Amino acid sequence: MIRVVVVDDEALVRSGFKMILNAAPDIEVVAATNGADALDAVRENRPDVVLLDIRMPDVDGLTVLGQVRALPEPPVVAMLTTFDADEYVLTALHAGAAGFLLKDTEPEHLAQLVRTLAAGGVVMSAKASRTLLRSLPRTDDFAVDREVTARLERLTGRERDVLVLLAEGLSNAEIGVRLHLGTGTVKDHVSAVLTKLRVSGRVQAALLAQRAGLLEDSR
Repeated sequence: MIRVVVVDDEALVRSGFKMILNAAPDIEVVAATNGADALDAVRENRPDVVLLDIRMPDVDGLTVLGQVRALPEPPVVAMLTTFDADEYVLTALHAGAAGFLLKDTEPEHLAQLVRTLAAGGVVMSAKASRTLLRSLPRTDDFAVDREVTARLERLTGRERDVLVLLAEGLSNAEIGVRLHLGTGTVKDHVSAVLTKLRVSGRVQAALLAQRAGLLEDSR
């Protein structure tokens, strides 16, 4: 079962997400709470995925994101937003969010998006993706500094392969199929990549790979 915690300041949104996700045979919403109680709910229930409202009156969603990501074994966190091009997209992604879900996501798509997150994938609306891509400098205009180069040089050949596929948006299972590796082995490689690159999540690693020109090199 994929264990999910839903964090939103509106009870109606929480109950709606809970009802939709609990209808899936492989997903269980173990807690639905507001921002003030979010960290305690995550610590107590140890979810695989947290769906976190980015704009809450009691506690800012970005603050909660930082607290959750600072836990010893943090769950995957995706931000919930009403806006298809939220101004906080880049801030949240750089802080470790694994993507953005719109609150009006079609119910039949919601469970699959949660499965993608649990499998190590990234989910993002089309406009949020365009916002992210526009923020990236062009590879030929970007000089990768010595520190970034040194981080990349710490990767083994296999870890570099994993990084490239991760940056292309593949989940752990999809990377495993492409590289003929078990999902557990891929997960270990991803963990090593994040540690060596000194980043807190897959999106940051993907950004670094993009800026270093690794995706162009692979093509």
